[in-house]
Amino acid sequence: MAMSSPVAGYGAFMEKFTLPPDPSSQKLPLTGLTFAVKDIFDVKGHVTGFGNPDWARTHLVATSTAPAVLSVLKAGATCVGTTVMDEMAYSIDGENIHYGTPTNPRAADRVPGGSSSGSAVAVGANLVDFSLGTDTGGSVRVPASYCGILGFRPSHGIVSTSGVIPMAHSLDTVGWFAREPVILKQVGEILLQLQADTPRTLSQLIVAEDCFNLLNIPSHPLIEKLVGAVEKLYGSEKIRYTSLGNFVGAEVPSLKHFMDSNASKQEDNIPSLAALSIARRLLQRYEFKNNHGEWVHAVKPNLGPLIAERVWKALKTTDENIDVCYSLKNELCSALSDLLGDFGILAMPTVPGPPPKLRTEPTTLEVFCEKAFCLLSVAGMSGFCQASIPLGMHEGLPIAVSLVAKHGSDGFLLNFVEILLKNLKLS
Repeated sequence: MAMSSPVAGYGAFMEKFTLPPDPSSQKLPLTGLTFAVKDIFDVKGHVTGFGNPDWARTHLVATSTAPAVLSVLKAGATCVGTTVMDEMAYSIDGENIHYGTPTNPRAADRVPGGSSSGSAVAVGANLVDFSLGTDTGGSVRVPASYCGILGFRPSHGIVSTSGVIPMAHSLDTVGWFAREPVILKQVGEILLQLQADTPRTLSQLIVAEDCFNLLNIPSHPLIEKLVGAVEKLYGSEKIRYTSLGNFVGAEVPSLKHFMDSNASKQEDNIPSLAALSIARRLLQRYEFKNNHGEWVHAVKPNLGPLIAERVWKALKTTDENIDVCYSLKNELCSALSDLLGDFGILAMPTVPGPPPKLRTEPTTLEVFCEKAFCLLSVAGMSGFCQASIPLGMHEGLPIAVSLVAKHGSDGFLLNFVEILLKNLKLS
């Protein structure tokens, strides 16, 4: 049941069909909304393709639908199809040699971001109201940034990943995209099973100045726009500035196992966050190998060159320092919890700049991605929730910032995003 090419519509969809909402539903929170799902979620009666024809060829039709998909169907939404993704979820670029690269609706000559590429494009191109993706290393946050839309990575372990092909279970999350903050929040209330609660007020916004210095565009306008809106809402006394790299380096002792002496000599680098990214990469490779190594060895799938290189590196990974990775995750979670408190939010760039051009030379792209993973690994390794929000354009290209809150504060973060963006829209 593998498809030779995606169906029309910015190249976002793998397969179009209609899954109506629960027939017993009346007026429900998501009634009237349409959505699409990444081709990593099981949908009963369809093959889950995982971005690769050989995977689709060697796997059976799903006999049940992933709980995350069922939950939004039961809330009244209508599913209109599955979306293109990067092969085996092993890229943040959005390019797929088999099914094509979904067209970035905000910048057609730029990558859409991955691995939830089609899901982001479907929302950005107004083909659906929201979509579901997954985020292990950045696969919701990155395409949200590149396509100029909202993307939410929830706290790790909060949303069920049952019926979702695993990438690396210690990092995997089910995330979602929307254009409007009210829809982002509505979908979150369903997936997170949030109960009505007393709205909480922001205690502090901590701006990670060193992270903004990683941007390849001027950082001041972004910080000024974000801080100005927060000051207007909550007062200037809520704003703090910090060097996140120095804080993490001092408070997460296990990072010493991953420090790279060369990285510490680079001016445009944050050594502690580079070490965090190295630990995240090791853990991701190790768990990917455990999940899919046997299949890769048996089938020897046809993979794009960059994907193949990553997959085979993963399959050579040993368990050396893996226990340290798990300790590091706990240390980082504890340290950042102390930094933010219950109702603090960390502000940082989602990625180091606007989306790269299609078919960017691999070495150039690698430098950009290394910086990106320094930023993305903060929420990834701590398990914290993160929202990527668009903050306009730079020279005609979408740019975004990210807001990070402590594990379990997803509802608080969604409320804050809605209030903040309403204020930015009015200003």
